[in-house]
Amino acid sequence: MWSIFLFMFSVLFFLLGLLLLLNEYSLLFEWVLFNFNSVNFVYIIYLDQVCAFFLSVVMLISSMVILYSNFYMGDYNYGSVRFLLLVLTFVFSMFLMIISPNLISILLGWDGLGLISYCLVIYYNSLKSYLAGMITCLINRLGDIGLLISISWMFSYGSWSFMFYINVIDSYLYYLIILSSFTKSAQIPFSSWLPAAMAAPTPVSSLVHSSTLVTAGVYLLIRFFSKYLVNNIYIIFISLLTMIMSSVCASYEFDLKKIIALSTLSQLGLMMVTLFMGLFELSFFHLLTHAMFKSLLFLCSGIIIHLMGNCQDIRFMGSICFCMPITCSCFNLANMALCGFPFLSGFYSKDLIVENLSFNGLNIIVWILFYLSLGLTVFYSLRLFYYTIITKFNYLSFSDISENINMMKYSVMFLCLFSIMFGCGYMWILNLDLSFLLLPFYLKLLTLVMVFMGLYLGFELTTAKFLYKLPMMFYIMNGSMWFMYSYSHMLYISNYYFSSGMMLNLYWGEFFGGLGISYIFLKFSNFIQLYHLNSYKIFTISMLIWLIIMI
Repeated sequence: MWSIFLFMFSVLFFLLGLLLLLNEYSLLFEWVLFNFNSVNFVYIIYLDQVCAFFLSVVMLISSMVILYSNFYMGDYNYGSVRFLLLVLTFVFSMFLMIISPNLISILLGWDGLGLISYCLVIYYNSLKSYLAGMITCLINRLGDIGLLISISWMFSYGSWSFMFYINVIDSYLYYLIILSSFTKSAQIPFSSWLPAAMAAPTPVSSLVHSSTLVTAGVYLLIRFFSKYLVNNIYIIFISLLTMIMSSVCASYEFDLKKIIALSTLSQLGLMMVTLFMGLFELSFFHLLTHAMFKSLLFLCSGIIIHLMGNCQDIRFMGSICFCMPITCSCFNLANMALCGFPFLSGFYSKDLIVENLSFNGLNIIVWILFYLSLGLTVFYSLRLFYYTIITKFNYLSFSDISENINMMKYSVMFLCLFSIMFGCGYMWILNLDLSFLLLPFYLKLLTLVMVFMGLYLGFELTTAKFLYKLPMMFYIMNGSMWFMYSYSHMLYISNYYFSSGMMLNLYWGEFFGGLGISYIFLKFSNFIQLYHLNSYKIFTISMLIWLIIMI
């Protein structure tokens, strides 16, 4: 029911966006909450084409995620109802943030996103989820502080409706807003929370890391867009470094969800670079196309993890295309769209961005890093493809995997359709390709060359296992996101050792009491579970032992 409701809203907002675009106007609603002498408390809603199209995409992805969660999170029970309410509140917070031209009402949605994302990350009540939730929440609070200070600062302009003051606002206030946006959009040095937030259920990851929480920062900067943002070389370098860092880390990661999270980080860096080069329309275009294929990637990975008995390690997933063809087809299409494969959704936005970049006149280092990140995107995508599709099946040999995914396949196939069609459709509606770009032949082909070079190198280096011949410290650095976790990572490790080595910390009274017995039962049940999930030879050996005993 909620899925259908949100889908109808999505269609309505899309039609509203077309209407506003056609007539070239925007709507401003003022809702007076109460008057007190000369003081008015007014809630302002601002609707223009950017707002309407973004809301349409958010509602569409939310409806697909809720349809998917119906099966993934279980049928009507206490846990699934709680999950549904959390997701709906999350979408509502995003809705509040998108429609507000007022800093205070933006803070309302901004804070809501931060708090509910914490509730969703700690949804599975484990120590790992709790620590991931803490990192997520604390880094997002930094952004809230920046926004609160900028609210106080804007007090001196006479109104919080920043729309009317965009070219008057002090440049330092802009830096505060940029800093706040960087925490939500996980740019360096606030990147560590994004892979940690993968502890959340997969439908949440799909919603949070495609169209809502992480894009909130980019959307706020699109709203605040003015001459202060354009060609700030330091900020462009930070975003470029985020792109490179996340792509390199994804090339050494084995957790399926973390690879997709790091690719989200790479795309966010791309959006930020585009934005700071003054191409805010293209940045917004890429934000929408990215939302489509990234949510599809997460939903497909959720099905794979679900059918593989909660195994997230890509080294165990070989040749899964034989047992889940629909999921693998959609997964690979989304991967190709992410790489900017010609005539899929991601190609239209990426190609326009890259060609406009060549006209920007920035230095050669920016240009080289940008093209390098394009190649790296294809590199880790092909590595993912190689480990999931090409290699032999490495999971438990006694397991039977069949694709009985009921309602899940409808949401996945629907998003797959949009991952193919949305890019060209949106570009034709907005006429984004009407600018005349004249590039030399080699420069025009360079994007395609980088994509194919990434394909070739990805295949060669992954199959030759060359990636794993370097010193150990190199892998430790890339595995911990260039040591950006700082000491928060140590907190997790020490807690983990404390919980796993619980027997060392038990006194004799506790050892013979309830706690010791529960610990022994836990270890025993883990042993039985491992025994049941293990390979065929254990069954054979146990059968032989029983036969010998009987004889």
